[in-house]
Amino acid sequence: METFKGLWTSENKDGTFETSLSDIPTNVLIPDQVLVQVLYSSLNYKDALSSSGHRGITKNFPHIPGIDAAGIVINDPMGKFKPGSEVIITGFDLGMNAHGGLSEYVSVPPTWIIKLPKGLSLEKSMQIGTAGLTAGMAVLALQENGISPDQGPIVVSGATGGLGMCSILLLKYLGYQVIAITGKKELHGFLSSIGVDELIDREEFLAEKSKALYPTRFAGGIDTVGGDTFIKMLKSLKAGGSVAACGMASGVELTLQIYPFILRGTRILGIYSADSPLELKQKVWNKFSKEWDFPLDKIVKTITLDKAPKIMQSMLVGQTSGRYLVKTIF
Repeated sequence: METFKGLWTSENKDGTFETSLSDIPTNVLIPDQVLVQVLYSSLNYKDALSSSGHRGITKNFPHIPGIDAAGIVINDPMGKFKPGSEVIITGFDLGMNAHGGLSEYVSVPPTWIIKLPKGLSLEKSMQIGTAGLTAGMAVLALQENGISPDQGPIVVSGATGGLGMCSILLLKYLGYQVIAITGKKELHGFLSSIGVDELIDREEFLAEKSKALYPTRFAGGIDTVGGDTFIKMLKSLKAGGSVAACGMASGVELTLQIYPFILRGTRILGIYSADSPLELKQKVWNKFSKEWDFPLDKIVKTITLDKAPKIMQSMLVGQTSGRYLVKTIF
């Protein structure tokens, strides 16, 4: 094998970037790492940024994007994984400064690899992907901080994105009441169809004059956007409530007084799945294979590699929703 198929992001002479399905030379694969034949990947916002040439995500080009991969081990020089083993790779530097999973093959260190748990298929693992894994870590953090379904509703921001929708479906599967915040009014009906109990328009949510505290409304929250939305969610928690913070697309500043923490005992639970220890990742993947076997078909669209560049361009301008499962084998 001299080449393999994959998405290839390269820089043009005029400083623009182009991502296309290409024949990639096998010498980009690192011989002393684990070689995996990728059967499925998925699309994430980081992939869209990388494929657009964003230097904060990927420093060197040409490059293969893709922060998710699931497939079969071809060879492991260190002998940790047997050939034929089914594995999942998410996060770490995959698809960022190391060539990623939107290709037929990938080579990675063994410390990035999770063995696929029994009861979970490779296809389902990439329906979940980094977005679902992050949602799972957020829900687990809420549970470990005592936020159970009988405590009251959980609010989810950025509800139409992959992380938001995975959070909604998992919370509903576990018996929680869910309130969704979104700026996409045209998707209110769809969100209701997947189980959202109450919808809040983002502009209306943020229109109220800023206060030190708002009336208590939520037992907990999963915030995927940051900024003012996150701050108001935090100020609206019931006593002892927690918000799992997973995103920052709407802002990184946290300007608020200490009142929510002192007067209501609220907590911020920082969630970052990419560099989480393998033990934590394995714990969450194991849950997905057993007690968290929630359906994803309503929010997942299946595509082939050649369709991915156009969809990632749409991601950058907020024109997508849900999850995209990518079949990487032709």
